[in-house]
Amino acid sequence: MKSSNPVLGRITAAAQQPTYSVPGGQPYSYGGQTYQQPAGYGYPETVQSSRDVMTIDDVVVKTVSLIGAAVAAAAATWILVPTQALVPTWIAAMLVGLVLGLVISFAQITNPVILFTYAVVEGVFLGAVSKAFETRWNGIVLQAVIATLGVFFIMAALYRARIIRATPKFMKVVIGAAAGLAVVMLVNFGISLFTGSAGPLRNGGTIAIIFSLICIVVAALMFVISFQQIEDGIAAGLPRKYGWLGAFGILVELVWLYLEILRLISYFQED
Repeated sequence: MKSSNPVLGRITAAAQQPTYSVPGGQPYSYGGQTYQQPAGYGYPETVQSSRDVMTIDDVVVKTVSLIGAAVAAAAATWILVPTQALVPTWIAAMLVGLVLGLVISFAQITNPVILFTYAVVEGVFLGAVSKAFETRWNGIVLQAVIATLGVFFIMAALYRARIIRATPKFMKVVIGAAAGLAVVMLVNFGISLFTGSAGPLRNGGTIAIIFSLICIVVAALMFVISFQQIEDGIAAGLPRKYGWLGAFGILVELVWLYLEILRLISYFQED
């Protein structure tokens, strides 16, 4: 099945690339056709080891590693960046993270150094934003973290129980909604930079609350697509390096979900 997830990229499509190295007597694919390799032939010295393919355990380790790097960077930012420098720090980190994230997604980058760099940049962004919110609303960060983890584990449980399935139609609708929301948020951010006003989408009013709720729902549903892409990659026997893209997708969605929950909670704590 061809993947359409912009976060994980074309991870399933990679499984459809021609396969050349198989042991003698085993089937192999080329140009979309399946052939039988005659016994006694083949190239066993180039056969990919079973230890070099994606596994769920490996993806989990990679995901935890990226999240750990982001959390460490967030903690360092919280401690080291003074309050008056929080806004410039989070804007700079947000822009760098946006560009780097798009490059990773569209270029299908699986280099751990680049991915850890992205995680650190996102950590700096999260640390600055979280400290700014916590300074104004004491305890809000812990509430947002607990809610984010709760949503993540609920979606994982729903997916595991097959209560929610990532059908082609489901993926098309959710990815389209996520892309549309991303464009709207970028436009709103650009307008706020020039006007100095948060606008109706982020001013804490009724429209802002509804917008954040929509973002939270879409971000949560994106987990289902990421889980499906990871499962497809494992089933297709993709190389181990593609596990980094699965981890990257989960990190992106966790960051988005956390930020929207943080904003939503803040709306209800306004004086």
